[in-house]
Amino acid sequence: MRQISKATAVAAAAFAAVVGFGTTQASAATTWTVSGGTSFKATATSPTLKDTSTSATLNCTSSAAAGTAVNGSGLSGTGLASITSVSWVSCTGPLGITFTVTPKNLPWSLNATSYNSSTGTTTGTLSGVEASISGTLCSASFAGTSATTPATLNATYVNSTHTLSISGGNLHAWGVSGCLGLINNGDAATYTAAYVVTPALTITSP
Repeated sequence: MRQISKATAVAAAAFAAVVGFGTTQASAATTWTVSGGTSFKATATSPTLKDTSTSATLNCTSSAAAGTAVNGSGLSGTGLASITSVSWVSCTGPLGITFTVTPKNLPWSLNATSYNSSTGTTTGTLSGVEASISGTLCSASFAGTSATTPATLNATYVNSTHTLSISGGNLHAWGVSGCLGLINNGDAATYTAAYVVTPALTITSP
């Protein structure tokens, strides 16, 4: 009996050690380091907004943004930076209609989910996104999967080029008025832009 008890105790201790090790590894949270300044500006050339259901596209000559970053180390990936203002210049849609684009629900939050150390690239999301467009005989709002839910877009940031690229996500059109069927309520949309950030931010993990 003593031999069985000893064997059982050894097995139990080994199991506990394995479980304990696994738990420690699994619960180790990814942390982030951000440096380069607490405020920044960013510019993008030729950003586009495309209705993926109809292929109708809004082309702008440029976009300018500004925001703040949380400098420090040991940061969580949520809210590493905030976009506090954004504007678009000379936006033209189908049939040559000129549009005014207005941001809503600012600030938008930049969040990190993974890091590629070989390329210095952070992958994450831009959340809280809402905007509206207004032109002759056409207006619409853009949000997430409902008119009252902000969109979350895909984002990557490359340290070497200090470029924040936006694409994909769950952007949809809502509150559409006019637009001749080129934009419809519930249509999925994609905003694509590459913003060069100054002063350059550096984002790394761990």
